[in-house]
Amino acid sequence: MEPRKKEAETIYWHPAFFADIQIELKDDADNLIFENEHQLGKKPMEIDVLIIKKEKDRPVKKNIGRIFKKYNIVEYKGPGDFLSIDDFYKVYGYACFYKADVPYSNSVSVTELTITFVSDKYPRELIRHLETVRNYRVAQTESGIYSVKGDILPIQIIVTKNLSETENLWLKSLTNNLIGTEKAQKLIEDYLEHTENNLYRLVLDTIMRANQKTFEEVNVMTDIFMEIVQEKFDRKLKEETEKAVNAIVNEAVNEAVDKMIKEEREEAKKKVEEARLTDRISLIQKKFAKNKSLAVIADEMESTSDELLPVYNFISKNPDKTAEEIYELISRR
Repeated sequence: MEPRKKEAETIYWHPAFFADIQIELKDDADNLIFENEHQLGKKPMEIDVLIIKKEKDRPVKKNIGRIFKKYNIVEYKGPGDFLSIDDFYKVYGYACFYKADVPYSNSVSVTELTITFVSDKYPRELIRHLETVRNYRVAQTESGIYSVKGDILPIQIIVTKNLSETENLWLKSLTNNLIGTEKAQKLIEDYLEHTENNLYRLVLDTIMRANQKTFEEVNVMTDIFMEIVQEKFDRKLKEETEKAVNAIVNEAVNEAVDKMIKEEREEAKKKVEEARLTDRISLIQKKFAKNKSLAVIADEMESTSDELLPVYNFISKNPDKTAEEIYELISRR
């Protein structure tokens, strides 16, 4: 239990949030420039996230970015932290400093600035202060998004746990209190649709490490990402192969066609086996690179040491070769 507690204490939320907000605003990514920990001046004053619109008159489609103008300052408070009154004045000061820290007078117009606060918890004390001391009007515009009116700067407060799961699945899930395996499964399914995008991998890795128990219940952990992807690939390849073979079978009207079908089936089977073994080799290589023993690898892959030993030996003797090259060596035996 102790190692798990230590790991949870070292979770870094801000990199995941920086990736997450890019996922949320991906429909407008071509119009937005994202800067992580934008430094203000020469002293160590940093804005959590600065988002700059390339075309300032082009509206942002996503709900969390609809208030955006040219320059958009975002302050993020991760799980376990809270958005305080002083945080408001700090970030408001950053906005003023950013407006003033320019080479030419008024090159950043105050009318082109916005402030967004993102917090896992509803900042009750801050909102009471804004309404009673600053005489602002705070109103919920939609689930989890609160508009702050009464200042020259457009300001909004986003409470991630109250966001719509349909509209903001990833930002809502950036928490250490993910409830329900259904949400975990949705994240996995959406990740599998975006495996080529490292932003999704970074965010999912953070969420999984922060919610290990929930993901264990759906038998998913960070170390088996490749197994998930491989399973999807194998299933897709099998489906496509079966479709192709069935199409050929339906056209079989004589012996010549039957012969062709048999040959196609054998070729398809060979390709499936080749792809399956190559993926298996690749998975063993990754585990071998992490200095895992044969016994551990066999246990994680629900296999036996005797079954994996031939492949393991080829990999250990040829650490610089690719999975495809190892497959070729094995197939020549």
